[in-house]
Amino acid sequence: MSSTRHQDTKELPSYEEALQEHERPPPYTPPLTGSIMASITRLSRDDPDPIYEDLNNVVDSTDFADVDHYNYDVLSNAVRDVSLDTDGSSKGIVTMVNLDQYAKPGKHTYTAIGLEGSANKLGVGIIRHNLGPLSQENRAQVLSNVRDTYITPPGEGFLPRDTARHHRNWVVRLIKRSMEEAGVSREELDCICFTKGPGMGAPLQSVVIAARALSQLWDLPLIGVNHCIGHIEMGREITGADNPVVLYVSGGNTQVIAYSNQRYRIFGETLDIAIGNCLDRFARTLKIPNYPSPGYNIEQLAKKGSNYIELPYTVKGMDLSMSGILAYIDQLANDLFKGNTSNKVIFNQETKEAQITVEDLCFSLQETLFAMLVEITERAMAHVNTNQVLIVGGVGCNERLQKMMEDMVLDRKGSIYATDERFCIDNGIMIAHAGLLEFRMGKRFELKDTVCTQKFRTDEVLVSWRD
Repeated sequence: MSSTRHQDTKELPSYEEALQEHERPPPYTPPLTGSIMASITRLSRDDPDPIYEDLNNVVDSTDFADVDHYNYDVLSNAVRDVSLDTDGSSKGIVTMVNLDQYAKPGKHTYTAIGLEGSANKLGVGIIRHNLGPLSQENRAQVLSNVRDTYITPPGEGFLPRDTARHHRNWVVRLIKRSMEEAGVSREELDCICFTKGPGMGAPLQSVVIAARALSQLWDLPLIGVNHCIGHIEMGREITGADNPVVLYVSGGNTQVIAYSNQRYRIFGETLDIAIGNCLDRFARTLKIPNYPSPGYNIEQLAKKGSNYIELPYTVKGMDLSMSGILAYIDQLANDLFKGNTSNKVIFNQETKEAQITVEDLCFSLQETLFAMLVEITERAMAHVNTNQVLIVGGVGCNERLQKMMEDMVLDRKGSIYATDERFCIDNGIMIAHAGLLEFRMGKRFELKDTVCTQKFRTDEVLVSWRD
């Protein structure tokens, strides 16, 4: 499977070169000027556009060079790989229940803005649905999808307090940028969608305050969205996957999921840390850059590794554990850096020279973790009798994971579906899409119900828009 992510024809840098190349300064973070509510409600005397008469004017001189933004007319243009079924025909999205029972008379579309900020990515997206069920002939339209990432120095993670400050400083500007790219007015919006959870408490709270403020200023209903459901529904819409087993892999979640009776049922999951967290923490041990992401940099180093080191393999039924694997490979890395020649795995006992490199460690970690994911995913496929797999979440961008999963699925004469980083990595458009589905089914949130939660399991959500 080909990838459109970070295409580069140059030779991949070595571990030492990657450390030396990290000269990128941290993203500009202006001083905090007060609460988001006060910032949004400050009248702008200079901006003649009525859309922003109630928004602050701090974005006018802001350089958005570091903001990732995408603008696509139809989602079909963003599909990386829509596989064919065994008979050669492409299957569309399963027919949904009546999504237009709450449609406003005379209106032919629904439009929603989504705000995502559950971790270090802050995303704002605007999506549009036409009347009728979503299908290959009636696709959702991505009007805008902007994102900014809080990047920390090599060897450091992101703290909730600092991440929340980043979100507060950027959210108003990203909202304005998203509206401008989409070319819509606030009168065209039907609802404001936000991530209710799961995620980091402080960043979640920063974003929901912005959503509440906009809701009151623009007189629009609020829709709280489960972050995991957002990933799944966006993946299904983009790829056209019918009823797949979903592998959800990210910095905070690792789950194998299948749909049944208006719930996304969890068949297997991590018992301790998520796979993205495992990779990020090992990246901190290696002190490799966090830009564009720790997992991506580990992936590039792994491509240069060739010696596989046997690591603990901890699959327990349909669940898996990764904390022990991380502890073991962390020790190997520390012994390599300290020159602990007594470690027989790392050093040749006769020559006392290292026989394993950092690249080999990254390669071995990826191969072990991904093999565990493939195993439990295949078991779930057999249980629910499906031949489709959809990979979502930030780690789903990894090409090696996609290739290993593809090999397994093709052995079962099935189809694998995946997207690139525009929709795998946390983004606002997935929140807008899932929230708009809830809105079309009559879901509304009172202001008192817009409390965020760090614990919000995938199977707690009633998927009323699917039959």
